[in-house]
Amino acid sequence: MICVIYLDNAATTPVSQEVLDAMQPYFRDIYGNPSSVHASGRQAKGAVERAREQVAQAINAKPNEIVFTSGGTEADNAAIIGTAIGYKEQGKHIVTTTIEHHAVLHTYEFLQEMGYEVTFVPPGADGIVRVDDIAAALCDDTTLVSVMAVNNETGAVQPIGEIGRLTRERGIVFHTDAVQAMGLLQIDVDALGIDLLSISGHKLHGPKGVGALYVRRGLYWKPTQHGGSQEYKRRAGTENLPGIVGLGLAVQRAVEQREARYEQITGLRETMLAVLRAGVENLQVNSPEGAVPSILNVTFPGAPAERILMNLDMAGIMASSGSACTSGSLQPSHVLVAMGLGEECVRSAIRFSFSGQNTEEEVRAAAEKVVEIVARLQRR
Repeated sequence: MICVIYLDNAATTPVSQEVLDAMQPYFRDIYGNPSSVHASGRQAKGAVERAREQVAQAINAKPNEIVFTSGGTEADNAAIIGTAIGYKEQGKHIVTTTIEHHAVLHTYEFLQEMGYEVTFVPPGADGIVRVDDIAAALCDDTTLVSVMAVNNETGAVQPIGEIGRLTRERGIVFHTDAVQAMGLLQIDVDALGIDLLSISGHKLHGPKGVGALYVRRGLYWKPTQHGGSQEYKRRAGTENLPGIVGLGLAVQRAVEQREARYEQITGLRETMLAVLRAGVENLQVNSPEGAVPSILNVTFPGAPAERILMNLDMAGIMASSGSACTSGSLQPSHVLVAMGLGEECVRSAIRFSFSGQNTEEEVRAAAEKVVEIVARLQRR
């Protein structure tokens, strides 16, 4: 029997036992519809509101500024489209970056088809966007800037606080996709000047199919899902009660354990990198200095990524060549291309991503197996 080593946590994480236990009663015992006025409905509504408070507290927001969604993708879509609609009389120009998650990039492509003008700002060679480049892209009719907090392929931390100050000075709405940042970086929406923020449960050892959108009170943001008065008329549809309960606890625990988890994962990344550097000639590290420790993107020259991953999979080791949303695509990583890396380099890039549930022993074992596989592939 092959022992599985899971190093694809940027794609998804296993649900923690504590979160699973907290969700369990809401599948069978406490199953009321949160919109119902009877006792069972009120009990369910109370659970939703407790989760709302947990999420709000984690980012220094008010509970009534939190909207539960079906995940990070819906949160991104709702943030961007809702703002574009709400501010269309003020202007139809939007600024984002070329390294965003496709939940953001494809939403902006949709808005372009609807007549909006979108400026896509490239990063530097380190995968980090420069604030001066964002400032240079702004126009008189710019209404929204959207920059992710942490890149999902390289772990590069973007200058969110500086961008937030810039947009606040200009009176422009600022959205950030914080899916990969939550639980690793300290997030204070007031201190960072964030108006809209997206998170997802399954990146935090919470359940899939649930996320949240922070919407600063007072924005001219318009809901994009209609049909009922749920979420205070901001997102129609019966709430995912067990999922919301799980999300709330997962977010709370991620924040409570943030510093200890950051230190632990840093150790895992250093172990992986030390073994790879010692055993792989011409190893190229694509993740920049200062990246979050949970993501390590490296290139193995002369060893195609798909062959490395296939051999790793047969050995019970799970990693990826980039975003899970584009796995199976023959197109190279748009993030690494935007950083100016050559095609051969991009085609040989692997993303290892860690969580607090990984151990140093399994990371070392995985790294040693990678060295063995790469050496074999490079000899061919």
